[in-house]
Amino acid sequence: MSVQATARLVADGTALPVLTGDGPLALRRTRPRGAGLRVTVVGAMSAPLGGDRLAIDAEVRAGTRLTVDSAAATISLPGGDGATAHYDVALRVADDAVLHWLPEQLVAARGSTLRMRTRVELAPTARLVLREEQILGRHGEDPGTLLTRLTVHRAGAPLLDGELAFGPGAPGGWDGPAVLGGHRAVGQLLVVEPDFAEKPPGRGVRGPNTAVTPLAGPAALVTAVAPDARRLRAALDAALDELVPGVRDG
Repeated sequence: MSVQATARLVADGTALPVLTGDGPLALRRTRPRGAGLRVTVVGAMSAPLGGDRLAIDAEVRAGTRLTVDSAAATISLPGGDGATAHYDVALRVADDAVLHWLPEQLVAARGSTLRMRTRVELAPTARLVLREEQILGRHGEDPGTLLTRLTVHRAGAPLLDGELAFGPGAPGGWDGPAVLGGHRAVGQLLVVEPDFAEKPPGRGVRGPNTAVTPLAGPAALVTAVAPDARRLRAALDAALDELVPGVRDG
């Protein structure tokens, strides 16, 4: 039997007036490592399974600083009837607010099919650090099918709209030299920072299989592939330390 569940949070100054979750999505206020609020997503059961529909809705109000992380990786698992699972994330960040969206990896287990969509609405002076990491298959197994889309608007205008598709249900060539080149870990890091308007980050390669691309926004997109989750995280952490020092301490 499939599950439908939605978690909602609202961060306002030093308060969390809305912090609710059901089914496999539980939200917990946790101790921040720096300034601001911190919320951790805790999986209460195995999900998403085929046919599940999960959603997270988060609002960060003006002047608020929020970090959202997760207690463990999310593993997409096959359902009994082979149905597709859906996972939707909606984020809204107001003026002078800061959101660090730093979940653990998403693992596409063999036989699973997951469609994940993340939509972000940013006010003109909002700041964002958003990390996505996809691991194609658990250790020693073939990947499931994973389709993701990230759509970001800033001040009502499009900033980024990108799709990724991997696994046996994806268009051909996803594992070829022009895409993953045999790697099984892929990730991206989006940094939206008003200060980049005056001093944009340099474009180019940062170590093996990692690239930084400045975006009109002002923003920067880091993309990386790696043989495994550990090396992918190291590559994205190094880029984050370069772009916005101190984020990982907060």
